[in-house]
Amino acid sequence: MTATCVLLADRHHGLSEGVRGLLETAFETVFLVADEASLLEGVMRLQPTMVVADVALAKGDMPRMVRLLREGLPGVKVLLLSVHDEPALAQAGIDAGANGVVLKRAIATDLLTAVEAVLGGKRFISPAVTVER
Repeated sequence: MTATCVLLADRHHGLSEGVRGLLETAFETVFLVADEASLLEGVMRLQPTMVVADVALAKGDMPRMVRLLREGLPGVKVLLLSVHDEPALAQAGIDAGANGVVLKRAIATDLLTAVEAVLGGKRFISPAVTVER
């Protein structure tokens, strides 16, 4: 399942390094950025196959961030990372054009499955998101 390039956007360095290690098994190159401006610039410069981005980088307007990613590179696959498990947040991301949502607490079990699904043209939402509380 080796693809060309992924752009990982998360401001938490420790988490980014762990996620980078997982993504390096699926991509030839993993680039890291830590803010929304760098993410949007990186998409234009690097033309990645996939973006894996923390929804917190959007500063409260995640749908706008996803739309900007799509405008910058229409074919890019977008996988969102979130600490929030509300179905409405995941649905807002999908509605804005994201291909999937992975809960940060489930990265170890869900991330590579999500990457494979999204690269295969499917949507992925961490199973824990749909659990009724």
